Amino acid sequence: MIVQEQEAIDKAVEAITGDMGALWITIAAVLVFFMQAGFTLLEIGFTRSKNTGNIIMKNVMDLAVGSVMFWAVGYAIMYGSDLVGGGFFRSSPSDQGYLFFSADDWYNLFFQTVFCATAATIVSGAIAGRTKFSTYLIFSAVLTTLIYPISGSWYWPFDDDAWLNVAGFVDFAGSSVVHAVGGAAALVAAILVGPRIGKYVDGKAQAIPGHNMAFGALGVFILWLGWFGFNGGSQLAWGGSDTVGATSVIINTNLAAAIGAIGALFFTWAKYGKADISMTLNGALAGLVGITAGCGAVNAWGALAIGLLCGIVVVLSIEFIDKKLKIDDPVGAISVHGVCGFLGTVLIGLFALDGGLFYGGGAKLLWVQTYGSLSYILWAAAASFIVLFILKKTIGLRVSEKEEVEGLDIHEHGIEAYPEHISQDK
Repeated sequence: MIVQEQEAIDKAVEAITGDMGALWITIAAVLVFFMQAGFTLLEIGFTRSKNTGNIIMKNVMDLAVGSVMFWAVGYAIMYGSDLVGGGFFRSSPSDQGYLFFSADDWYNLFFQTVFCATAATIVSGAIAGRTKFSTYLIFSAVLTTLIYPISGSWYWPFDDDAWLNVAGFVDFAGSSVVHAVGGAAALVAAILVGPRIGKYVDGKAQAIPGHNMAFGALGVFILWLGWFGFNGGSQLAWGGSDTVGATSVIINTNLAAAIGAIGALFFTWAKYGKADISMTLNGALAGLVGITAGCGAVNAWGALAIGLLCGIVVVLSIEFIDKKLKIDDPVGAISVHGVCGFLGTVLIGLFALDGGLFYGGGAKLLWVQTYGSLSYILWAAAASFIVLFILKKTIGLRVSEKEEVEGLDIHEHGIEAYPEHISQDK
């Protein structure tokens, strides 16, 4: 009788723990969903007012298109039970994967859907102000249906069929799986679309200031908040040791963001003689992106080190890409997500408590982290190039000079986001 009662108690506790985990993942997914508003405000603030409506539409449709396509196809490719192409991606029988998911997995589907939308949204900022809306929609659909889910299947199912998981690769919440993929796609898109009119004159980069730094700052605060769900929710459970793990991840995330902002602030202050606002904001984002891979693998000191390095590197990267490579990225998305996504992933090889070089683990993890992250970057860049090159040769990537000068709001959407008397870009 005692044994039976204990078994009943254990089952009840297990059920409650499972429900609490599902609730935590759902709450975290809602926070990540809200990050879409942060990306929208950040991109609006860092660019010209005449393209505000276009940016709103791109970010809305990233979420809308991504939600449908990831539900219909992407989730099965990323988490399916059957391997395709020797494990290159996955698939599932139609009654188990495509267009349908078990009720037991609905909260996981929602959580992974908003991650997928984040990867797509990264591209938007890098090509703001000069890209055809129709072309962008097509690329966003391909990224959320195929590009992101295929590479995501290499690691996140956390089973013996995911080759990077078998190799010992560590990317807790997606510095590479999400951010480096989005950053690599953004790099290719920015190169193929080309710079905005007036960005480079006689070979020199010209500043094109954003029209509303308040929007940009609010966007960063929203993203910072949402990142607690992005990283904390990736614990994928709540209760007991998982509660400790999730809250530890949240603390590491906050520390990295904070020191990233501080690092960018003082670095630019020393470099320019002024406390640069946009670089400080990007420093916070760089810290967030950088710690996303290792937030569950490092301690607070490791989080501070990763955040600080990313906060400084993002400043150098934005300048190098803008002034040396002459690639026009209005919001710094390539540097924040691509460069710092790679850097944060690699730095796990140094700072991981289990296997990190600084903790007696040797160089093995550092090597795995390097080639694992590069695999994501090369895949996303190659796949994006193929898709965008085809689009460029068919329907085109870029709006006309007249449309760009007068603004995409008018020509792509038939409306202005602001009354004409307060627009600064006429």
